[in-house]
Amino acid sequence: MSKLTEMKSWKALEQHFEVIQNTHMRALFAADPQRFTTFSAEMGDILLDYSKNRITSESFDLLMALAREADVEGWRDNMFAGEPINISEYRPALHTALRNRSNKPVMVDGENVMPKVNRVLAQMRYFSERVRGGHWRGYSGELITDVINIGIGGSDLGPHVVCDAMKPFAQRGMNVHFVSNVDPTHLTEILKFVKPESCLFIISSKSFTTQETMMNAHSAREWFVNVTNNESAVARHFVAVTTNKEKATEFGVLSENMFEFWDWVGGRYSLWSAIGLPIVLYLGMDRFEEMLDGAHAMDMHFKSTPLERNIPVILAMLGIWYNNFFDAQSHAVISYNQYLRRLPAHLQQLDMESNGKTINRQGERVDYLTGPIIWGETGSNCQHAFFQLLHQGTKPVPADFMIPARTRNPLRGQHRVLLANFFAQTQALMKGKTEAEALAELQTEGLSAEKIAEVLPHKIFEGNKPTNSIMFDKLDPRTLGAILAMYEHKVFVQGVIWNINSFDQWGVEYGKKLAGHIHDTLLTRSVSDDYDSSTNGLIQHYYQLRFGDEN
Repeated sequence: MSKLTEMKSWKALEQHFEVIQNTHMRALFAADPQRFTTFSAEMGDILLDYSKNRITSESFDLLMALAREADVEGWRDNMFAGEPINISEYRPALHTALRNRSNKPVMVDGENVMPKVNRVLAQMRYFSERVRGGHWRGYSGELITDVINIGIGGSDLGPHVVCDAMKPFAQRGMNVHFVSNVDPTHLTEILKFVKPESCLFIISSKSFTTQETMMNAHSAREWFVNVTNNESAVARHFVAVTTNKEKATEFGVLSENMFEFWDWVGGRYSLWSAIGLPIVLYLGMDRFEEMLDGAHAMDMHFKSTPLERNIPVILAMLGIWYNNFFDAQSHAVISYNQYLRRLPAHLQQLDMESNGKTINRQGERVDYLTGPIIWGETGSNCQHAFFQLLHQGTKPVPADFMIPARTRNPLRGQHRVLLANFFAQTQALMKGKTEAEALAELQTEGLSAEKIAEVLPHKIFEGNKPTNSIMFDKLDPRTLGAILAMYEHKVFVQGVIWNINSFDQWGVEYGKKLAGHIHDTLLTRSVSDDYDSSTNGLIQHYYQLRFGDEN
């Protein structure tokens, strides 16, 4: 494979960018009355309108040419086939097998993994139906009313966003809580409002050694035993999603209450696996399988649809356009749906942990920008927070806007107001407001010429701010599954373009190792020659604040 910046399609894009970079979208819409039709795509009931982007048909064709020259189709096929595309860890990235609803064989090292996948799904169904149906009760005979998931990263963010988003489908009387932060406040504040007799704890850690998860797990166990004075009841209230059966058994989890997943399931792609157990307990297995169905439909769309109509590919290549040619440093995700308020947090991990890399697959440092900063909030709240920067700031911020056509909570026409804001903001970001338009507006207010001259510059909006609009009928498990899979594939495509491995996270591992060393130092109230003066100074200051003259 040629170096990215030396590819023929890349150089063609560079030349094209010089021509188009100052073109305003107002002109593009004026020149093409069918622009919406030209630049929109659908998958099921999901519509992607990408017409409010700074592209022409030539731009789009060149971006697709880059995708082909970088062999996006080949890498995509290798991923689905179970090839070891995670090259630094020598294994496949087969989250798509977890939602392979066709049940066609997926081979890894000569073994069809689908029987394993189906076995764990069946185990999740059996267990969840016993809990939800009242057959599995707490040690004192009480119904399970509170599921507390203890995990971090992908073992927390994915299930958390789904449970938040699918709250209308939850079983009445069933609550779900997520503990991730090693800050003891996170666990303490949840335990204040639950009863041990009706709690079920899920410990989600592939290795059963993840520091934050296991510290929270042991603290929860200690709380449970102290309150109930019943050590033997641990097995009735703690289950595990792990591959380390020995460690889980030591903790007190029975083998039949351990749920397996595999090393070809990356953490940030794992909500489709047994990591999704809190989803299943909260929503039921049927709803979870509807979500798998939606994700599988998006997988098939991504796998078989030509690049020019392929929604994840289109989103990915537009991101490349802004990141690498317009020098955009970030990308915003704005959901006009309160149920999706946790989506930006999930996408931050998915995108930034996957593509926050400086080294390509050949072990060489890249000389171009890779993954953007992902951030966002829910509309219309964020219109009163950071939209000022989007409209009139100096930083380019491409954004995805997302909304359902119908709400599950029809109150006094409020959803129409929400829709009006959704439509208005993307139009305003695209069009802006010219000096002539601002002047005419001020003149109708009856202001003096002097006052108009003073205010006029502040009323001008540059516009030409790119957005994608993603609309669907209603937010339900199937649609949510498709949306989450859509973003997974977008991130994958961008990793292919940048020639990086989107499936490792060595930066995360490095930080964990350093934290372990420093923790040992704190236990002895010492400092170390291994640390810089700032770190040692901070440690000494902590000792002074914490121990005072005792130190």
